[in-house]
Amino acid sequence: MAGVDRAPGPSVRLKLTLSYAGFLMVAGAFMFVAAWFTGRDPQSFDVVLRLVPDWVISAIGALIPGNSSFFLRAFAPAAAIALAFLLAVGLLGGWILAGRMLAPLDRITDATRVAAGGSLSHRIQLDGRNDEFRELADAFDAMLARLEAQVEEQQRFAANASHELRTPLAITQTLLDVARKDPDRDPRELVERLRFVNARAIDLTEALLLLTRADRRSFTREDVDLSLVAEEATETLLPLAEARGLTVEASGDKTLTAGSHALLLQMATNLVHNAIVHNLSDKGTVRVTTSAQPGSVALTVENTGEKLPPQMVATLVEPFQRGPGRIRTDDAGVGLGLAIVKSITEAHDGTLTLTPREAGGLCVTVQLPAAPPVAAR
Repeated sequence: MAGVDRAPGPSVRLKLTLSYAGFLMVAGAFMFVAAWFTGRDPQSFDVVLRLVPDWVISAIGALIPGNSSFFLRAFAPAAAIALAFLLAVGLLGGWILAGRMLAPLDRITDATRVAAGGSLSHRIQLDGRNDEFRELADAFDAMLARLEAQVEEQQRFAANASHELRTPLAITQTLLDVARKDPDRDPRELVERLRFVNARAIDLTEALLLLTRADRRSFTREDVDLSLVAEEATETLLPLAEARGLTVEASGDKTLTAGSHALLLQMATNLVHNAIVHNLSDKGTVRVTTSAQPGSVALTVENTGEKLPPQMVATLVEPFQRGPGRIRTDDAGVGLGLAIVKSITEAHDGTLTLTPREAGGLCVTVQLPAAPPVAAR
């Protein structure tokens, strides 16, 4: 949820400051009026004196030494009445003022209780001009929106993972049922198929574990040269590219970043593998480059292929999402390649950008923070 555009308004601190100043002005004016009437006609407070108990005047007299008949007869009772009035007005006004000022906090507290009960769709939607409370409410709404989106994404991921894990088990069960009904069938064929299905299940499980590890950020950071990582991933997958009749080009400068060498190698391998598998059937190309900018480094993997609509490209980083024509083959992976790339990139405080090429294919760029100089550490 994006921040709500609000008209600028006075801050809560300024409102409280003006309110306190206003009460002090009223109190001061009242006291000046009382003092002016006392100096003008002390006898005018005889009526006030009748309202004050004798023990109050005696107590005030005991506290003030010397000749203080004027103070006792005129100013002190008036001041006592004025202070009592100001105390009552201050308590009542302060209670009302505090209630009005803290009303947004009550709504925020209620929203917190609702969210704690499991309802992440509730929003505060505090109206009015911008101030500290409304900034807090907007930030809380944005947090709830992010949490709701993450929970929904996790639920979709769990459902998809369950489906993907169920598939090899169902295939295995089918193969075993067929073999039991046909005892004369060659067992070597059954064993080979079971081996292939089991390998796919292992690959999927390892991919899920890798995805979880990247999300937890449970790794030690070290200096990693992305150019060397890209070169290693390219050399590893070069036989696969040659078997498909593809040309792989790798180039770039030294690009140091801080992170996990194993995870970054997995990220580069997934990108290159994805570029090879989802390419033209013949005479396609894969271009891997690294570059350095002030404060950041980038790894770009670009491949030829069929034209991809932008709305579909945006969904490729979701787990188990495949583009049109991306079917299951021996080298197609388990549908978590770009999802793992996204998690590893975010775990390294980087950004992942997918851009469809006008001529067809995809351009994927991973931008990571550059490793700080040794002297700065």
